[in-house]
Amino acid sequence: MLEKIQSKISAGERISKSDIIDLFNSYDIFTLGKLASQKAEEINGKRAFFVINRHINPTNICINRCKFCAFSRSKGEEGAYELTIEEILKKIHDANTNIENSIREVHIVGGLHPDWDINHYIKILSSIKREFPSIAIKAFTAVEIDHIARKSGLGIEETLLLLKKNGLDIMPAGGAEIFSKSTREQLCPEKISGERWLEIMEVAHTVGIKSNASMLYGHIETFEDRAEHLIKLRNLQDRTSGFQAFISLPYHPKNTQMGGYYSSGIDDLKTIAISRLALDNFAHIKAYWVMLGEKISQVALLFGADDIDGTIIEERITHSAGAVSGQSMKREELINLIRKANRVPVERDAFYNIIEEII
Repeated sequence: MLEKIQSKISAGERISKSDIIDLFNSYDIFTLGKLASQKAEEINGKRAFFVINRHINPTNICINRCKFCAFSRSKGEEGAYELTIEEILKKIHDANTNIENSIREVHIVGGLHPDWDINHYIKILSSIKREFPSIAIKAFTAVEIDHIARKSGLGIEETLLLLKKNGLDIMPAGGAEIFSKSTREQLCPEKISGERWLEIMEVAHTVGIKSNASMLYGHIETFEDRAEHLIKLRNLQDRTSGFQAFISLPYHPKNTQMGGYYSSGIDDLKTIAISRLALDNFAHIKAYWVMLGEKISQVALLFGADDIDGTIIEERITHSAGAVSGQSMKREELINLIRKANRVPVERDAFYNIIEEII
């Protein structure tokens, strides 16, 4: 089975949805790893990227209560919180003070707060830009953008242009989950559809806002669902070239309504490798160490990944669902992890511009 697909890849041909399904059904992970690693090296050589960044989750109050999510709370529920803008700015200031290199990216994702309209989000962005003009702001998933637009009575393009004008540089990957309609209705029926997610990302790319893309796997989806998801991302990238990186996100089951099991290391590596082979028009495949764990992320650098994200400093969403990784990593730790995978560490900024190639 793999021989035919391998021939297509070697000839530079694009693999099909059925090919992707066949790859997921294969247990020849060594061949998968070899093929994906070769593809990654064709694009980025032996370089593996990381960024000095800081995650901030402004609120866990959310009108959606997705079955796979352990982070969200309803307003007034025990454990619900919302940060003030002053508290957000302090977190960024403290990050710059406590690490050797100043952060280059702040990553902002939160719940769909029932009371916050676009003016509040504009104030968050403009306050950060005023205090930290050199830091790129990666903020607000497509799901959050839809919520902000609806709450404010605006169209998606108008919403994005206002946010961009006030400091939004890039959009994160979250909210894609899995695009299959039937699976999505079981997983997160209150969330926007997969088609709406893709529509919002297309508008973002059209107005000059780059983004990442993602897929949540290891819950109730099928291999056909995964293949469909990857094809839809590839098709949008063909049209816009607006995605910077793809991130496969393994489901974490603790403290969720769904329960279930953690993904296996085999599935994690297969998903990384197949994503690299399927998404031939994506420059970067990220092994997000917070969700994969430090060691699987390191091995993923030999299975098609070329990025492991960054310092993070404070990760709350995945840890609410039972992540066993740390919440932060130092620059030196990231460099050491990459080097021991026989890859060249490259510090980047939020736009994948190279800051330093560390030989």
